[in-house]
Amino acid sequence: MAFPTSEQLSKYAKLAVQMGVNIQEGQALLINAPLEAREYVHHVVDEAYAAGAEDVQVNWADEVLTRKRYENEPLSVLENVPKWQIERVLGHAQDGGAVLNILAPNPDLLEGIDAERVAKANKARSEAMKDYKKYIINDKIQWSIVSVPTEKWAKKVFNTDNGEQAVNDLWEQIFSIVRVDQEDPIAAWKKHNETLFEIRDFLNEKQYDHLEYQSDYVDLTVKLPENHVWAGGGAVAETGASFNPNMPTEEVFTAPDYRGVNGTVKNTKPLNYNGNLIDDFELTFKDGQVVEMKAGTGEETFKHLLESDEGAKYLGEVALVPHSSPISQSDLVFFNTLYDENASCHLALGSAYPTNVQNGEKLSDAELNEIGVNSSIIHEDFMVGSADLTVYGVTANGEKEPIIENGEWAIPR
Repeated sequence: MAFPTSEQLSKYAKLAVQMGVNIQEGQALLINAPLEAREYVHHVVDEAYAAGAEDVQVNWADEVLTRKRYENEPLSVLENVPKWQIERVLGHAQDGGAVLNILAPNPDLLEGIDAERVAKANKARSEAMKDYKKYIINDKIQWSIVSVPTEKWAKKVFNTDNGEQAVNDLWEQIFSIVRVDQEDPIAAWKKHNETLFEIRDFLNEKQYDHLEYQSDYVDLTVKLPENHVWAGGGAVAETGASFNPNMPTEEVFTAPDYRGVNGTVKNTKPLNYNGNLIDDFELTFKDGQVVEMKAGTGEETFKHLLESDEGAKYLGEVALVPHSSPISQSDLVFFNTLYDENASCHLALGSAYPTNVQNGEKLSDAELNEIGVNSSIIHEDFMVGSADLTVYGVTANGEKEPIIENGEWAIPR
């Protein structure tokens, strides 16, 4: 029997369409996908039409051509983002279309390419797509991210040369983690969201003044903005439709006051940043800013990441995940932030989600900055969770209460 089966791919596609983007009758859908995912994309398109979607478009990516482009094009071309590319996605968002991103990263795609060259190209693209990104980070439209295996990614995860077996094993892991292996994945996701909503609501009611992180990897204090909003599980777009931005997701998250972060942090999982690995790194924060960075792998890449703009040196997200999450229990490093971030408590450098403060989606960048919400052209998660991590919530009057203790939820549930 072929693995995955057509039935399994259809279940996964239905989950992405109905719980991921939650496509609405007559709504347009843009799918961003690698060529290797074409069989799965065919199922997604079928499910989208069955759900009433109109104008379903697929934007294909080819990683072989991507690498050739970085190897051969002059920098002036790499830094130029054609207007038609911007207008395509921006116009789609302005018209209220949904976006499904199918992620299948090759962690070593750009290994050996000059880090400065990659950084300048990424910066140019991020700046060009800034208006489009606002539709995403402000939940103006439904959007979602899912992953499918590719041979190079699977071989990296399982550290093997047996590509066929690695791909099958990674499909099995993905189906388990996103609950496709259950009889009714959509019902399972609704139940899972309710669990995250309970934790989210508890933290929103508490309105802690700041968080304190303590472990062998982290000694950090993070101030929280006034009227901050914890989120997790599903979200609701301005279109009025609920959706799940990340599949999988195990996190509840909010925005820090970017000016109030102090201490040191070491990563607990590698960071795959645009086809380059960064690992064994340590950051020191003072008054919010990264004032010292060192990395065992990918230090030059990380240096360019921090230099993307002023906001790249500050935090935009704090996210809490129990160490017992299904992804953590797999004992795998996925070299894919969508998966690895949901195995571990994590932080993000760069832009915050404006929706993580009350009425933030209605505020300008200047107004958000005034209340401590960071703005940047980047948003990069990195993992800091471990079995010995304790995270305290500290109230305005100084009372310290455990939220995460020895890696697990410590709040009443």
